[in-house]
Amino acid sequence: MAKCDICGKGVHFGNNVSHSHRRSNRIFRCNVRSVKCKVNGAAKRMHVCTNCLKSGAVERA
Repeated sequence: MAKCDICGKGVHFGNNVSHSHRRSNRIFRCNVRSVKCKVNGAAKRMHVCTNCLKSGAVERA
């Protein structure tokens, strides 16, 4: 679910780095919201990242 339907932004992977510099895996999740958008004149619920919402890439219904 954590993938934007507009730009395709999803999760990224990286490392937690402790004070002693030991590393363990972690996930960076993107800020995705479920919003109602206008698609071809009809309202449709989509998963959209907040970057796309802020830039106006999608019109809310």
